[in-house]
Amino acid sequence: MIPHIHRNSDFAVEALAAALGRPIAEQDVLGDLIVARSALEDDLADDDRCAWMLADWWEHLDEPTVMFPWGTGGPGGLQEPIFHVAVRLHPNDRQLTPPEWSQIAHRLADATGVAPTDDAQACRWVALQAQPGRLDLIANLIRLDGRWAHHHNLHQSLAAECRRIESDLGLVPARPTLHRTYTARPPARHTELPNPSATQSPASVAAQLANLMCQLADEKTGPIASVRGLVEQAAHRLDDLPHSYGPAAGHRLELIARRLHGIQQDLEATAADLPGAKQRAPVASPPATAPHTSHRRTL
Repeated sequence: MIPHIHRNSDFAVEALAAALGRPIAEQDVLGDLIVARSALEDDLADDDRCAWMLADWWEHLDEPTVMFPWGTGGPGGLQEPIFHVAVRLHPNDRQLTPPEWSQIAHRLADATGVAPTDDAQACRWVALQAQPGRLDLIANLIRLDGRWAHHHNLHQSLAAECRRIESDLGLVPARPTLHRTYTARPPARHTELPNPSATQSPASVAAQLANLMCQLADEKTGPIASVRGLVEQAAHRLDDLPHSYGPAAGHRLELIARRLHGIQQDLEATAADLPGAKQRAPVASPPATAPHTSHRRTL
């Protein structure tokens, strides 16, 4: 499980758009995409909450900013109150159930200081499971008592909790680092293309070619996966750069990563159709498309 902390923002709509990974509309009903949330302060029934539109959720998350407009700000002079952290599962992880996603969300909310256990004045937050193998936790760091949530060891605490979740739920362990870090892997040993020979049957040649394509498409050792990982890392880093150029370039890199993933799938499918193909290369779930940059909502 790999966590990624996004840049804080002024309004929740930006984080919600990033979590959904698609163009959004105020009338969108999130429904079952919401796997966990902070307790609502009013008497709104769960059935009514399930019918909330996207605009209802971002207004709910933005409300503390309106309630306490003259706050002193967060740690280090932080002024943007919307906190957003996303965690991704390993490509080889099993599919989690909704209760498991909810458990992860509550544990992350506690570990990040957003909603410590038994704290009635904690932050408002919501967790979405809108993209395959990914959970997004979005919170307003202005607590219900007007103070800002502080966590002096956020990165270390978040990484440690992710390791505990992996152990408790039997997930594939990730590298012990907060940010997803890729290094170029040595290319797989080159397999020579079979030369036409009277001693080789067509099926034998096809099997060798299928093996070569499986090596190219392999998610763990293949060169395409290595390149795709570096492209995804660059996209994450660009997303944290100034708005004038970072997100747009990051979005283009995410699209490139999707095309590389498509090449892996095509190679795998072609290899599977050839005679003698015994194994199929494990290809990861497709990378999420970078969200379109949304305009900030004025209050």
